[in-house]
Amino acid sequence: MRTDKRSNCPVSFGLEIFGDKWSLLILRDIFFKGSKHYREFLAAEERIATNILAARLKLLVDRGLIEKKRDESNRRQYIYVPTKKGLELIPTMLEIVLWSANNDPETDAVESYVKRLRNRTDKDGAIQEIYEKFESADH
Repeated sequence: MRTDKRSNCPVSFGLEIFGDKWSLLILRDIFFKGSKHYREFLAAEERIATNILAARLKLLVDRGLIEKKRDESNRRQYIYVPTKKGLELIPTMLEIVLWSANNDPETDAVESYVKRLRNRTDKDGAIQEIYEKFESADH
């Protein structure tokens, strides 16, 4: 894996970590769909290949956005949970959802949720609810 940066540009830095479609979709599944297990990521509608999934999970772990832990309910399996650094992407992810809802007439974004994101106070509340879900979870 590449550890050097192309430049000190902040956009370039972000793209080095989550600039491919799979990384953000994995984070989407963790944040919004509650996915934790490898098989749950494989079941996503985008149909990620197993080799790509393994590589992206490793990248996200190596870059500190998620952690790989033993599943307490089945010690033979692993779960993937967001780190504080990963959770910092929630507002950005919600902005992407809002932008897509505003620009994609075929989006499957839930209209009541989009309406909430358009309201600044409700958006802040939605962000806080997602943070709290992971803060209160015993992962």
